[in-house]
Amino acid sequence: MTETLLQIASRYSAAHADDKGIANTPFVGVSIIRETAPSALLYAISRPLVALVLQGAKRVATGRTSFDFGAGDSLLIASDVPTVSQITRATAAAPYLSLVVELDPTIIEGLVVEMGSLPFIPSRPLRVEPTEQELADAALRLLRLIDRPSALPILRGQLMRELHYWLLAGRHGGAIRALGIADSHAQRIGRAVALIRAGYAKPLRVDRLARAAAMSPSAFHAHFRSVTSLTPLQFQKQLRLIEARRAMLADGAQIATAAHQVGYESITQFTREYSRLFGMPPGRDMREAKRRIESAA
Repeated sequence: MTETLLQIASRYSAAHADDKGIANTPFVGVSIIRETAPSALLYAISRPLVALVLQGAKRVATGRTSFDFGAGDSLLIASDVPTVSQITRATAAAPYLSLVVELDPTIIEGLVVEMGSLPFIPSRPLRVEPTEQELADAALRLLRLIDRPSALPILRGQLMRELHYWLLAGRHGGAIRALGIADSHAQRIGRAVALIRAGYAKPLRVDRLARAAAMSPSAFHAHFRSVTSLTPLQFQKQLRLIEARRAMLADGAQIATAAHQVGYESITQFTREYSRLFGMPPGRDMREAKRRIESAA
C-alpha cells in the first residue's frame, strides 16, 4: 500500500526526532516536528518558512495577531518576526506532526523571474491557509525520496524547486513573492537580519547594517521595523534572550554563563529584560521548566 504524507512523516519522525521533537531530513531546511503532548509557550524568531500541519493543532502569535490551526492547514512566516507558539493538541497515540520548509530565496528568485509578473501582495508576516493538494503532493514526493538514497543527489534539487513553485502558485504565493524580487526591501532587510543573527552577541552597529541593506540609516530603521515588527536593537535583544534561554534549557548553562555568552555584561539587566520577554525571571523559569519535564515523565 502506498504511504500517505502523514504516514511517512509519522514513521520518519518516530525514528529520527531528537529530544526537542525535531527530525531533520536529508533536504536542507526541511524538518518534521513531532510532539506527543501539548507544549509550554515556545519563543522564537523564525526564518521565513512554511509549516504544513499533518496532525494535531497549534497556536502561533506575533504582536497582537494570533492563529489557531491544525491538520490540513499551512502556516506561512513570511519574514524574520518574533513568534510565541504553543502546541495545543497532541497525544502519544496521535502526535502533533508538521512538515517545516525554510523558504530558499535563491530558488524563489529564479522562479519569480520564470513565472513572470504575478502580483506581489504586501501582507501580515503570519498567514494561515488550507494546504493545497498540489503542495501536499509535492511534499509527499519529497519525503518518499528519503527511502531512495541513490536518487537523492539527482532529484532533491528539482523536488525542492517544485515544492517552492507550488507555494508561489498557491494561496501564499503573493506574500512569498517579495523574497524573490531582486533588491526588494524584504531582500535588503534580509541581508541585515543575517548579519545580526551571525553576530548577535556583539555590539550592534546600525551603520554597518544600513550599508548592507543599501539604505540610509533612517530608511533602514523604517523598513526594518516594517518587515520584522521590531527595531534592530529589539531584534538583537530578543535573539540574545531566546538563545540564552535555549542554552539554559538544553545545555544546562548557569544564568550568569548564559547571559555572558549572548553578550550581556550586567546580570541585573539580563534578568530584567528576560522577565519582560518571558514573563518571569530566569531562575523561576528554569524551575518551572524542570517541573513540567518531571510531571510529563
